[in-house]
Amino acid sequence: MSRELNRLDGRKRTILRAVVEEYVEQAEPVASRCLVERYNLNLSSASVRSTLAELEQLGYLEQPHTSAGRVPTDRGYRTYIDELMELEPLAQETKEHIRAQLQESIDEIPELLRQASGLLSQGTGYVSIALQPRVASSVLRQIKLLMIEPGRVLVLLVLSAGVVRDRIVRIPDILDQGQLARIAAAIEQQLAGCKLRDISFVMMQLAAADTQVPESLLNQVLFETWTAIQQADQLATYVDGMPNLLRHREFHSIARARDVVSALSSDGLLTGLMEPPEHEAKAIPGSGENLPAASAAVPWMVRIGQELQQQGLEDCSFVTTTYHLPERLVGSIGVVGPRRMAYSRVISHISFVRQTIDHLLTWRSSRS
Repeated sequence: MSRELNRLDGRKRTILRAVVEEYVEQAEPVASRCLVERYNLNLSSASVRSTLAELEQLGYLEQPHTSAGRVPTDRGYRTYIDELMELEPLAQETKEHIRAQLQESIDEIPELLRQASGLLSQGTGYVSIALQPRVASSVLRQIKLLMIEPGRVLVLLVLSAGVVRDRIVRIPDILDQGQLARIAAAIEQQLAGCKLRDISFVMMQLAAADTQVPESLLNQVLFETWTAIQQADQLATYVDGMPNLLRHREFHSIARARDVVSALSSDGLLTGLMEPPEHEAKAIPGSGENLPAASAAVPWMVRIGQELQQQGLEDCSFVTTTYHLPERLVGSIGVVGPRRMAYSRVISHISFVRQTIDHLLTWRSSRS
């Protein structure tokens, strides 16, 4: 804990919490008179003004204009989240709606993540993001080569934990479905049980050597199939609610809105933000109840403004957490909003969505 944080007595902590919550709700700088009138502080306006000035000197608040009230700084938001915030409980009706919607999509992980992203966007009023898990360490269970039309083939990979990846590739159009089926069967027989990252082109050549397909044609099919296997680990990102950001006053400026939308439209940037450093993680209060041991330890993390270290996102905050599939496959979900974010509501929503996904994926795995 920092030296400055040690200097926050009960009065300062109470007033800092009130300023953050009032500013989040009203989107206007908070004055001492407002705090006295709206919060049961048992303090005079003069005492509140003095405390606000001290919090500003310590770097927890700032004053946009000389005659204006105060707003939280990144440090103020950080202290609120880490020390002062109480999570807003979700209504039972909301929980039941989330469970029902996710249950409908349990058989297809991409659809499950699309649904989760949509539910988070609707529930929080911000932008939501879901990231599929990396699968390089996943084990190959089945492989199918299905001809769509001469020269175009669907490579279908069934991996451990019920993950499915597919990719359309081009091959010589003189090959028929029977030849493709023999190649796929030979690969599956020899390489099922191997991790994707360990499968080499040479291994595939050896596996399919006796398929009685001319070598030049065979190598073209094997190369395209091997490329599809290597690319199976590319992360798919599902983003929902981008227009929600434009409803918040921080992004009413066309230039600022353009910068944020441009940043969030970059898949590489989002992927990096969805993989938080472990040392910044914070345990979810109460998350262990009725959860598998691995799931109960999943953290949530909040990054505020300058902590994101990304051009265009200086006025944003990012809340992320991870969900688990069997065999240690991990994906991420997140919510992006203004620094003036309703953190309590967002964390309650993202935590419950994550718990529900974990439960459903664990249940799905147990019945397969």
